[in-house]
Amino acid sequence: MKPIQFCKFHGFGNDYVVIEAHELTEIADLGEFTQKFCHRTTGVGSDGIAVLERLNDPDADFSCRIINPDGSEAGFSGNGTRCAVAYAFYKKLWTDDNLRLRTRSGVKNYRLTEKLSDGHYWFDAEIGKPRFSSDEIPFVADKKLETVVDAPVKIDEQEFLVSGVNVGNPVACAFVEDFDFDWREVGRKMERHARFPDRANIVFVRILDRENIELKIWERGAGETSASGTCSSGAAVLSALTGRTGRRVSVHTEGGITEITWRDDDEMLILGRADFVFCGEYFA
Repeated sequence: MKPIQFCKFHGFGNDYVVIEAHELTEIADLGEFTQKFCHRTTGVGSDGIAVLERLNDPDADFSCRIINPDGSEAGFSGNGTRCAVAYAFYKKLWTDDNLRLRTRSGVKNYRLTEKLSDGHYWFDAEIGKPRFSSDEIPFVADKKLETVVDAPVKIDEQEFLVSGVNVGNPVACAFVEDFDFDWREVGRKMERHARFPDRANIVFVRILDRENIELKIWERGAGETSASGTCSSGAAVLSALTGRTGRRVSVHTEGGITEITWRDDDEMLILGRADFVFCGEYFA
């Protein structure tokens, strides 16, 4: 088998390897391949793989599939798709400032706002409208809920009040005063809780003020991450929905600050960066 060409990017420390689809035609099981590839010690190491393909489509310029380190496929990834778009610019596959990307959760629009240097980019991304009902998240309830706000979820002997939204992936947020508890263990167990039949991204949110929130993230299929576009947008939207903030929020994570705007037309907008790390060859 010929070596697979790839490039690694990261968005605020949330790292993705971008591979063009034609490089993977000989891979029989993409999930199994991704598990080996993403391993931090025996593989290349990443929070997932973004599979990019050029399209002949009037509605989209490229498609992007996001495969998690556990081999599952995500509906969407804010940072992963931004890394894929950055790859298209870095490899000069695309030169227009605007790029339309087809994902499992629909076509997303990306606009290059700043090129710091070759391989370092800022993008605005329109990623769609949030969905709040229990069957769209999905969240198991006794009856359909139009919004899931402060629903009790019990982990061991501790009860958390959880609010939910689907922003391309299911996101469950617990608003907390501080992070002085084993949030990683809670996130690990809550991701697979029976109330989340498709699993969920688990986000612990601390409100700093009306314009700023801080997150700790346990991402579905990846575990602890330093940043996440979907988790940041979900947390920002739920903070606004519950009256804790306005509709424009700076989201602080270990990796950096992501700007989220929930526009009056219901569209979510992410302003974030993607940075080149390295390219290489992988012998499957």
